Amino acid sequence: MEDEAAVVEEGISPAQSPLVAVSFQRNVHRNKKYLEAEPKALGITQIGLSLFQIICVGVFLSKGLSFVTTDIPLLISSILVIIAGSVAVAAQNLHLPTLRACLGMQVVASGASLLNMICILIKMDHTPSFCWNYYYHNATVHWGEICHQIESIHSHIHAEGIVIEAALLAISITLAAYSCKVINCCSPASKMPVITVQAPPVQH
Repeated sequence: MEDEAAVVEEGISPAQSPLVAVSFQRNVHRNKKYLEAEPKALGITQIGLSLFQIICVGVFLSKGLSFVTTDIPLLISSILVIIAGSVAVAAQNLHLPTLRACLGMQVVASGASLLNMICILIKMDHTPSFCWNYYYHNATVHWGEICHQIESIHSHIHAEGIVIEAALLAISITLAAYSCKVINCCSPASKMPVITVQAPPVQH
């Protein structure tokens, strides 16, 4: 990679003498900074949490306890986050095109997580009350209590979904920030000062 090669820039040395020369070189190990973000752990977390969200949405849809209009975008966004997590894990090879793909997918995953949070909030506001039918059409108090418990579980799962999406958003931003540092899309490549001590000429 051309931008990862150590390039000595002449003429920018603050101090130069016959015995000491100061130059600045690009940090050839800056791509390893991506590994400081623990991309494997964060990528697997993205995949696992998104799969959990997909399973929950699928269960509610199959039981008729949710809305297709909000669940379809949620499913698509969760699949995008899974892809972003897979790319983050693959970017551990520090290959520059893979790191660029990781940055792009993490930006997409951030937007997807925000969209999922909005969808879950909409679902919470428009959750139908299933229990009124029990009270009006079924005089058994026992079934009414069970229904209220189901509604309570339903709302708790929605709240849990918001927390999960907030965690996924934080993970996406973290991975995007580290990817951005490595591929230098937001700032120029960092340079390290290199001091070269030259041996004095041997006098005869």
